[in-house]
Amino acid sequence: MTPAGNIALETLEREALVCTKCPLSEGRTQVVFGTGDPHASLMFVGEAPGKHEDLQGIPFVGAAGNLLPRLIEEIGLTRDAVYIANVLKCRPPGNRDPEPNEIATCRPYLEGQIAAIDPAVIVSLGNFATRLLLDTREGISRLRGEEHKLGARVLVPTYHPSAVLRGRGEALAQMRADFVVAKRALQRVT
Repeated sequence: MTPAGNIALETLEREALVCTKCPLSEGRTQVVFGTGDPHASLMFVGEAPGKHEDLQGIPFVGAAGNLLPRLIEEIGLTRDAVYIANVLKCRPPGNRDPEPNEIATCRPYLEGQIAAIDPAVIVSLGNFATRLLLDTREGISRLRGEEHKLGARVLVPTYHPSAVLRGRGEALAQMRADFVVAKRALQRVT
């Protein structure tokens, strides 16, 4: 990524930090923009901040936040070596699902993050991120486990870590397999 990409990401973050474009801004503790290496070749996109993320301003720091770095380490990387963001930058009340208008409002921030970071591979975590990025109504169970083209990038859909923690066993094994798909794609395209 060029220095201009860094500037674009910083500008975008400053805009997001004061965003009041949807009602979610009224209930947030803070905006959860994203974290990690702004030059990352691998980016993870989740759904929305939860309670712990809202309090700390960092994506994936609760129970799901403990699983995600473990899986990243299993493919030979660290949390600091990747970039992690969410579709929504503010926590929905009670951790409810994102609503279409909220996704539409936050979409430019995510698109700006992807453009500025310019990752070679994106791993979408769960239905909301996958459906938005692939512009599909298909569910994660049908889309996971393989690579999808996203312009010049590779998208690898997988389950959201929270869903895996609820389901355990088979879902965790499938998520691990999806991370291996992402690792192979990264090795091939970088």
